[in-house]
Amino acid sequence: MAAHPSSSVQAAREAVAGRLRDMRLDVVPRLTARALASACGWHESKVSKIEAGKQGVSDDDIRAWCRVCGTEEQADGVIRLNRRADKSYVEWRRAMRGGLTNVQDSFTPLWSRTRHFKVYEPGVIPGLCQTAAYGKAILDVVARFYRLAADVEEAAAARAERTRLLAEHGRRFAFLVEETALRSRIGAPEMMAEQLGHLLTIAVQPNITFGVIPMNAERPLYPVEGFWIYDDAEVLVETVSAQLNIVDFHEVRLYVQTFEELAAIAAFGAEARALIADALTTLDA
Repeated sequence: MAAHPSSSVQAAREAVAGRLRDMRLDVVPRLTARALASACGWHESKVSKIEAGKQGVSDDDIRAWCRVCGTEEQADGVIRLNRRADKSYVEWRRAMRGGLTNVQDSFTPLWSRTRHFKVYEPGVIPGLCQTAAYGKAILDVVARFYRLAADVEEAAAARAERTRLLAEHGRRFAFLVEETALRSRIGAPEMMAEQLGHLLTIAVQPNITFGVIPMNAERPLYPVEGFWIYDDAEVLVETVSAQLNIVDFHEVRLYVQTFEELAAIAAFGAEARALIADALTTLDA
């Protein structure tokens, strides 16, 4: 079972906190947390919160800390470490300030360099497999949930444009969905029928494997959050509040293992297409 995706984020933040704490403790004569806070012009509790990993730090905070500790030459390195930790956890509220199209476009560099995609989605059809209408319906839900005056049309067009990757030579795709994703109603039955028909079409492409985990499958583990694995080197996880980018080798391996264990109970080929077709025929039931 994969570790909670925020664990690598917390580990990165604790690494920053540890570097700063060591700087303070290495000062001779001993520099107390209260004295450091006073020298920086902060409330005395700020230092203890930072060292405990309970409060983030800005570039200016790090420079002030290093200045007081006499370690100004280390400031740039700690700032880089802190920025990597911050980049690995991106709140949707912050990411969506530039609009949904900006969020869609932000995936382009990573997707463009990836040769082998492994995607697991428990409740929706994966983005690369979506029709334009289904993709727009999903983005409408996102915009409503996060209360955005959103550029849904433009974002849907950007998402649809990326589906061309499925036809590009040299890329491989392994998709896994729960059967419930096929049966969850997103939009009108006609739109869902188009989407399921589209899955039947792409599921036979030679560079694509499409697996469906039956609802009655005996499970080695329960459904987890949806995740995308890029070349077995990076994982993107979308939670309700944030996007998590995981690059730690051991955590990436846990997600690869999770994908493999879920794939072991999935139906592929004709059996997967039969489950899709069954969901299609029962749309009006």
